[in-house]
Amino acid sequence: MEGGEAASLLGERSLGLPGRFKTYRRRWFLLAVVCLLNCSNAMLWLTFAPVADKTAAYFHISLETVNWLSMVYLLISIPFGLVATWVLDSVGLRCAVVLSAWLNMVGSITRMFSVLKFLSLGSQSYWYLFIGQCFCALAQPLIIFSPTKLAALWFPDHQRATANMIASMSNPLGILIANLLSPALVPEGKHIPLMLGVYAVPAVTACALATLGIHEKVPPTPPSASATNSNSQPFFTGLKMDFAGLNGALFTVCGLLGAFLLGMYVDRTRKFIESTKISFCLSALASIMFAVISRFRHQAIMLAITSSLFGFFGFAIYPIAMELAVECSYPIGEGTSTGLIFVASQIEGVILMILLQALTVRVSEDPFSTCALDQDGALDWTTPVLVLAGLCSGMACFYVIFFHTDYKRLHAETITADLAKAEDEATAHVPES
Repeated sequence: MEGGEAASLLGERSLGLPGRFKTYRRRWFLLAVVCLLNCSNAMLWLTFAPVADKTAAYFHISLETVNWLSMVYLLISIPFGLVATWVLDSVGLRCAVVLSAWLNMVGSITRMFSVLKFLSLGSQSYWYLFIGQCFCALAQPLIIFSPTKLAALWFPDHQRATANMIASMSNPLGILIANLLSPALVPEGKHIPLMLGVYAVPAVTACALATLGIHEKVPPTPPSASATNSNSQPFFTGLKMDFAGLNGALFTVCGLLGAFLLGMYVDRTRKFIESTKISFCLSALASIMFAVISRFRHQAIMLAITSSLFGFFGFAIYPIAMELAVECSYPIGEGTSTGLIFVASQIEGVILMILLQALTVRVSEDPFSTCALDQDGALDWTTPVLVLAGLCSGMACFYVIFFHTDYKRLHAETITADLAKAEDEATAHVPES
């Protein structure tokens, strides 16, 4: 991008005046609130998955009905994703965070109505649970889309990636906590009310902190040159100007859709290995497409399609891989296998974050860049993108060639079912005395 174009995008600024930009300590408070909110929403999402059988018995419903408490998140996030984008870009970060905090809290409290005995809800108790999940699901896109906006508006350029990583990773942290905490809180079905109360605490806390502690949608003085251009734009203008944000939204929404569809497919076919291998290969192919297409100008549509495909196949691997980990590590506890994968992914994420950022090159002018130039120029991400595509391709090949396992849990369940059937048949043929 030419220097004159960059200056017009960023507005009037004096590159030689260090006092032009300023950071505020309260940015860490905002980050903590978003992290707590993100973690709480993920916990509410998968509250019932680890204790599905006990939930079904307590509310006198089927396991398929319990699964809808999680799947409703995926269904609602698809149409509400664009609405969340409009709220975030047109109304502002503060409104998005506070609104999501209230939706999250109202959902968590509504869920508790389902277990209040004095209401005598009977068969209607499940619907309070479901409506509560719907409120929490409405909050999810607002929460997931907030980290990049928060990092852009409140953090200097050398802290943006770290802030975004911390806020975004609090979501899988919430998933991990839910997988460990729900079984610990519900050894028996009668403890379901206790679990709902415990999960409401972080939601209420996050709502109180967001409502009382966040007063501004932007800092009085921006922390960087690019933040001066991060003020909210009209929605459709923003779709054109904030192309990175649009790609992130497409990545997330298509990823949730892919996870939903692949999850339903695997539930019916039990083809864990085949599904993950195909999805891994296709996501690696999408990363190669992105690395190549990003080197050409005026390829916005192709980049958006590539981001969507990368999210669709990449996100789809996550829940299926968790199930596959349980299958291949059985009879080790589900929490142990999930926890090890989460810790390993966090370590890998930190290493990749540091490595890829170290491979960037700061240039004063890049003919291929469509980004606004900061004080010290723009960052050229060509090498990191190519390295990431290579790593994805290499790991996909390694996984396809060398990963083979038996479905130990399914095999054990089959043997148990066969033994039970044989015992029933033997009992049926024993003559009565």
